[in-house]
Amino acid sequence: MPITTCVFDAYGTLFDVTAAARAAAAEPGRGALAAHWPQIARDWRLKQLEYSWLRAVAGRHVDFWQVTGDGLDWALEAAGLQDAELRERLLALYRELAPYPEVAEMLGALKAAGKATAILSNGSREMLDAAVESAGIGGLLDAVLSVDEVGIFKPADAVYDMVGARFGTAPEEVLFVSSNGWDAAAAAGYGFRTVWVNRAGAPMDRLWARPDHIVANLTSVPEFV
Repeated sequence: MPITTCVFDAYGTLFDVTAAARAAAAEPGRGALAAHWPQIARDWRLKQLEYSWLRAVAGRHVDFWQVTGDGLDWALEAAGLQDAELRERLLALYRELAPYPEVAEMLGALKAAGKATAILSNGSREMLDAAVESAGIGGLLDAVLSVDEVGIFKPADAVYDMVGARFGTAPEEVLFVSSNGWDAAAAAGYGFRTVWVNRAGAPMDRLWARPDHIVANLTSVPEFV
């Protein structure tokens, strides 16, 4: 069955999750942050993901903006940089994360090939709308799907169900692309064809399924459709 629909995770896949800390660290007067920003960015992302999984398992759902703030609070405390102004600045920058440089051209190629395109993300709708607008890619997307609609985070099947509900597709018609190995694997187990964007060269996660393709960036995604 041919692929009709290409669906993308947002954070870390289309949008660079390290961009907020990196940009803030380059601002005047941010010497303390400049010395720690790579670790803060890593810790922030790790805790953001961990808290989403723990809340899903415990049935304690909140929107992803709260999870993002909670993760940042942990990362700043771990670095000894508990500063209310810095926190607010980092969160403001996170709402406008830079897209990876190949995103617009890649999405344009998919649209030119007649494929439907969408985001499927843990992000709240407000977060996603802000990021899409800032990146200027709204015209290249047919839908932006947030887990707000189902009240649980990935990798719950209820999240992946949203694609078929929106587009009327069978799972095998969908190419799902994520920079998270666990997300790509879970989506493969669900029945999507999958691409893992392994920007960090990380080992394969030991899960119940494996992604169909592994790439270093998004440039080659149109080749798989």
